[in-house]
Amino acid sequence: MDVGQQIAQYIITGLTIGAIYAIVAMGFNIIHNATGIVNFTQCEFISLGGMFMYTMVVIFRVPMVISFFVSMGGVTLIGALIERGPIRYARSKDRIVLIFLTIGLSGAIRGAAQQIWGTDNVGVPSFSGEDAIYLPLGATIVPQHLWIFAISLVVMIGLHYFFRKTLTGKAMRATAVNRRAAALMGIPVNRMVLYSFCLSGALGAVAGMIIAPVTTTSYDTGIMLGLKGFAAAILGGYGNFAGAILGGVILGLLESLGAGLGASRYKDAIAFMVLLLVLFIRPTGIMGYGESKNA
Repeated sequence: MDVGQQIAQYIITGLTIGAIYAIVAMGFNIIHNATGIVNFTQCEFISLGGMFMYTMVVIFRVPMVISFFVSMGGVTLIGALIERGPIRYARSKDRIVLIFLTIGLSGAIRGAAQQIWGTDNVGVPSFSGEDAIYLPLGATIVPQHLWIFAISLVVMIGLHYFFRKTLTGKAMRATAVNRRAAALMGIPVNRMVLYSFCLSGALGAVAGMIIAPVTTTSYDTGIMLGLKGFAAAILGGYGNFAGAILGGVILGLLESLGAGLGASRYKDAIAFMVLLLVLFIRPTGIMGYGESKNA
C-alpha cells in the first residue's frame, strides 16, 4: 500500500471515529446547555449502550434492530433516573457540586457494571456483515463504518430538526439561553432538564452501540471515548452543536493521521494535547460558545 492509499485509509478511519466523538460531544452539550454543568456520567452512557447491546444480541439472541432500540431505551431511562434523583434533589445546586456529583455517579455506575459484566472485553456482531468494500485510491471500508456514518448523520439531522422545528426543542433552547426567563414564560424548566438527560443518555448509548462491533466493548469503554468526546466539544466550542460535529471530525482525523504516520504510541494523548492547546489559545473553541445561536 503506497502513501496515498495509506492516507486515504487513515482519513476513513478518522472520519469514523470522529463521528463517534461528535455524537458524544453533542451529548455533553445538551446537558451543559440545560444545566451549565459537565455531565461525566456521559462516559458511562457509552459503556452501558455497548454492554446492553452485547447482552441483548449475544446472550439473549434478540434481533439486532430490536436490541438497538431496547438498549437505547434502557440507557435513556438511566439518564432520566439520574436527573430525577441525585441531580434534582441535590441539596446544593452549585455547578461545581453538581459536576462532582456526576463524577461520583459515574464511578458508582462503572463499579456496578463491572460487577454485572466483569472486566473482559466482549465483541458485538457487526450490523450487516464484515466483507470489506474497496474504494478508490486503494482504501477499504467495512459495512459497520457505513452504519456509523449513516446513523451519525441521522442523529445530527434529527437533533437539528428537533431543536429548530419542534415546540419541545424550542423550549429546551429557551431554557438553555435563560432558565429564569424561560420559567417566567411558562416553560416547565425541570421537565426540559429531564429531557436533556434523556437525550444525553440516548446519544451516549447510540455511540457505544455503533462502535462496539469495531472496537469491542467493556464496562469501562466509555471513559476514553467520553473524555475524547468532551475534548471535541471544547475544540468546536462548548455548547455549540455545529462545533461538536466539527470538533469531532477534526479530532478523529488528527488522531488517525497522527497514529498512522508514526505517533501511534501517542494516539490517546493527541486529543488531550489538542484540548490543552485550545484552552490556552482559544478557550471558546473554533466556533465560539452558545447553543442558542448554532443548535
